[in-house]
Amino acid sequence: MTPLTDLLVRRIAAAGPMPLSDYMTDCLLHPEHGYYSTRDPLGKAGDFITAPEVSQIFGELIGLALAQAWLDQGAPAPFTLAELGPGRGTLMADALRATKGVPGFHEAARVTLVEASAPLRALQAERLPQARHIDSLDDLPEAPLFLVANEFFDALPIRQFQRDADGWREVLVGLDGEALCLGLSDPAPLAALANRLADTTPGDIVETCPALPGIAARIGGRIARHAGAALIVDYGDWRALGDTFQAVQDHRPADPLAAPGRADLTAHVDFEALAAAAAPAAHTRLTPQGVFLERLGIADRARALARGLDGAALDAHIAGHRRLTHPDEMGHLFKVMGLFPEGSPPPPGLET
Repeated sequence: MTPLTDLLVRRIAAAGPMPLSDYMTDCLLHPEHGYYSTRDPLGKAGDFITAPEVSQIFGELIGLALAQAWLDQGAPAPFTLAELGPGRGTLMADALRATKGVPGFHEAARVTLVEASAPLRALQAERLPQARHIDSLDDLPEAPLFLVANEFFDALPIRQFQRDADGWREVLVGLDGEALCLGLSDPAPLAALANRLADTTPGDIVETCPALPGIAARIGGRIARHAGAALIVDYGDWRALGDTFQAVQDHRPADPLAAPGRADLTAHVDFEALAAAAAPAAHTRLTPQGVFLERLGIADRARALARGLDGAALDAHIAGHRRLTHPDEMGHLFKVMGLFPEGSPPPPGLET
C-alpha cells in the first residue's frame, strides 16, 4: 500500500466513493505523494518515453511548423511561444535549435512553459534558462500565441459514464473492504451527455474531461483575438467512446488502482470536444502523427542525420524514425490537430 492509498481509503470511507477525476487529480498532483509532484517520469529510468525523447527530429519539425505559421501570419512581434506540459524541455530545446535561422523568430519569441511538476520545472530551467514558467493558461499575456501541447491533454483527469437504458451511471472509485475498486452510481439522466444517447447503447462507456473545455477556450480565444497557432499532439480520436482509462508503470501497462501516486494515469483525448471548445479559432482535420511528420519532411531530415551515424547510433536513429511514423507504433495511435485564426492558412502539415 502506498502512502496515497491510505489517504484515499480513509477519505472514501468517510465521504463515500469519488469520481475518477478526483482520483486522478490526487494520484497525479497530490503535493506530497502525487506522481508528477515527486519524480521525473520520463526515459528508461522512468515509466514512459514521449516523442521528443525518441528523436530530436520531432521537436525540430514542430518548431519549424510553428515558425512557418508565424511567418504566414505576418511575423507578429512580440509573441508567446508556449508549451503545455513540456517534460524535460527537450521538445522546446530542439524547436529553438531548428528555428535559429528564421529571421526575427527568436528575437520576437517569449518562451513560456506551463508546468505543474516541480522536478520537471527544475530540469526545464536547466535546459531552457530563457524560458518563463507559469502555473496556468490564465497567466498567458494577451498576445499572439504559438503553442504546442504534446501528450498534455491525455493526462487531464476524466470522468467516466456508463450508458443505462435512458440515462447514465458514473464510474466511481470506492472500497472493497480496504482495497480500492471501481463501481457505478445509481442511474440518472445527464444533460451534458443527452446528445450521446443517439450514438451509444446500454453498457457503452463515454468519458468527459472537466478541465479540457476551459483550457481549449483559453488557447482558442487568444489565437482568435491576437493571431497564432496551436499544435495538439496526443492519442485519442474525434469522439470519445469506450473505456480508455489506463496506467503505465516501468514502461508496461499497470492496474490504475494498484499503486496510487506511483503510476502514470491517462485517457484518450476527445478531439471533437477540444475543437468545439476552442472556437472561434478554426481547427484542422485530425491527422495521424506519421502522416503529419511525413508532410513536414521527416524522411529527408532522417536521411540527413543518418549520414553522420553508424553502428548502434544509426540503429537507434532508424528505430526512432520508425517509432514516430510507423502505423504499428506511434504513427497512427497519435493524432495531430491544429488551431489557427479564421481566414489564415492552417499550420504546415495539416489540412482543413
